[in-house]
Amino acid sequence: MIYTTNYQSPVGKILLASKNNKLIGLWIEGQTDYLEKLNDAIEIKENEEILIKAKDWLDRYFRKEQPKIDEIEIAPIGGEFRQNVWKLLCKIPYGKITSYGEIAKKLAKIMKKEKMSAQAVRRSCWT
Repeated sequence: MIYTTNYQSPVGKILLASKNNKLIGLWIEGQTDYLEKLNDAIEIKENEEILIKAKDWLDRYFRKEQPKIDEIEIAPIGGEFRQNVWKLLCKIPYGKITSYGEIAKKLAKIMKKEKMSAQAVRRSCWT
C-alpha cells in the first residue's frame, strides 16, 4: 500500500508518497509524469509517521533552516540507475544548484560508463 498526503509549499502543492514508512517520492502538482510509476494501491493518509516527518522537514527547508537529508528515510522507486541518481541528488548542498549534465558526468564515473545522458538523469528525477 502506498500512502499519500498533500503539502502546500511556496512552489505549489506537493504530493508526498510513502511505502513501508519510507518516503518513495514527491511530485509538484502539474509536473510532467505526475504520479507515474506508482503501481500499488494508493490511500490518502494524513497521519502516516514518515509523511508527517517529511512535511516538518519541508517546513524547515522552506524556512531556510537547512535540515539534513538523512533525517528522512527515503526509498525512491527504481533500479540501479535511478538509485545512483538519487544518491547524487542527496549530496547537493543546501542552497546550491547543479545541472542534469553535471549529475550525468558524475553518474558516468560511478557506473563506469564513457558518458551518460542528461535527459536520462532528468527523467529519473521526475518519473
